[in-house]
Amino acid sequence: MVKHVILWKLKDEYPAEQIAEIKSGIKEGLEGLKGQIPGLVEIKVNTEPLASSNCDLMLDSLFEDEASLKGYSTHPAHVAVANGKVRPFTASRTCMDYEV
Repeated sequence: MVKHVILWKLKDEYPAEQIAEIKSGIKEGLEGLKGQIPGLVEIKVNTEPLASSNCDLMLDSLFEDEASLKGYSTHPAHVAVANGKVRPFTASRTCMDYEV
């Protein structure tokens, strides 16, 4: 199994009420991929970090293997969510993939 963890920082230009909408859209979009992508076992987006955090959102996902993770990265459903709901609103992205 392979864990795929992403941490994002949103762009600073959005007011608080829009940030809530952006986070909700990212969460719904990514979590909605469950059952659509071969090898994707679990996917969860945390949108409520503690004040001590230095990021705004976290993706925590689990794949059957590294090949499944590679397939996810280019799958049209994932690309649509990434391009439509994530990338336009994020300033930075940190990723860690590891075997479990």
